[in-house]
Amino acid sequence: MRSSLAQLAICVLGIYASFLSWGVLQEAITTVSYHVRPPTAAEPEPPTERFTFSIVLNTIQSTFAAITGFLYLFFSTPAGQKIPSIFPTKKILFPLFLVSISSSLASPFGYASLAHIDYLTFILAKSCKLLPVMFLHLTIFRKRYPLYKYGVVLLVTLGVATFTLHHPGTSKKVAASAAKNQSGSSMWGIFLLSINLLLDGLTNTTQDHVFSSPQIYTRFTGPQMMVAQNVLSTLLTSTYLLVMPHLSSTGILHAILPIPIPPSTETELTSAISFLSRHPEALKHVLGFAACGAVGQLFIFYTLSRFSSLLLVTVTVTRKMLTMLLSVFWFGHSLSAGQWLGVGLVFGGIGAEAVVQRQEKKAKERAKAAKSQ
Repeated sequence: MRSSLAQLAICVLGIYASFLSWGVLQEAITTVSYHVRPPTAAEPEPPTERFTFSIVLNTIQSTFAAITGFLYLFFSTPAGQKIPSIFPTKKILFPLFLVSISSSLASPFGYASLAHIDYLTFILAKSCKLLPVMFLHLTIFRKRYPLYKYGVVLLVTLGVATFTLHHPGTSKKVAASAAKNQSGSSMWGIFLLSINLLLDGLTNTTQDHVFSSPQIYTRFTGPQMMVAQNVLSTLLTSTYLLVMPHLSSTGILHAILPIPIPPSTETELTSAISFLSRHPEALKHVLGFAACGAVGQLFIFYTLSRFSSLLLVTVTVTRKMLTMLLSVFWFGHSLSAGQWLGVGLVFGGIGAEAVVQRQEKKAKERAKAAKSQ
């Protein structure tokens, strides 16, 4: 029990540390503007440009993660034993392709939704990631949970949403988003965001299904899943980058794909390479982003294989709230009543689950002891 708690604590700290750095670098990549040419006396403020090549970024990320996962798989294999195959059976190919497709498509749908909905709708939906995970477990994989688990998910979801809504930074972003998007939420934006959440949920639940079904797919470890998923994701996004320029001239794909395609999409790969060669600082951010994401995935896949997707999503949705709490105590900030309510709901839900699980464990031990007498 103590060993499992120690492993969980290490996984949580690893996820938080990796993705805090990952988030900072992601913001730098997507928001920093770079001068097209150096300022001169004649032109003190030259035009600027930003990195807008999301598919290239995803490809670099998945490539780094595949290499990192393979190194971990290689060095974690005992000496003298064969390195486990990332595709051990034919049956496992379908769920792995499904995971790769859903994880590759989720981000573009999320980014596209922001063009049609306000920031408030977006962050509220992201706070509810536990709900689609549980919904897909129930509907697709026919998994049943104890009654208290539904209450815990509801409390954590409400708590994170309440805390986020009452954070001062949220109101500023909402105001900025409202100024940019006067039309507010639209059905199309909500539809795109729903697809994003369902794809995220499908990724987590399918991974969970593979790990928990060794009788179907044989025993499959976290490093194996990490390598397989990222190899397939890299193949998918690389194919898109190489094939899309030949298909986009028809204009049909531009009309049906809800992906924010910039004017340079016809040559996105070469445009991205050209951008990064012009701006070495951006290249450092991209490589750092990919490295942090790869290390973070090591902890994520270990958590998935040792625990469950529901616990993993609980960790990820509470990460933002806990980092805000850390800044409060570190810098001496204060929390509003609404934020304290959110904190109480989250930790109340998690604490209640711990108490119930402890009682269940004691009951099982007593029953086992009575049976052996």
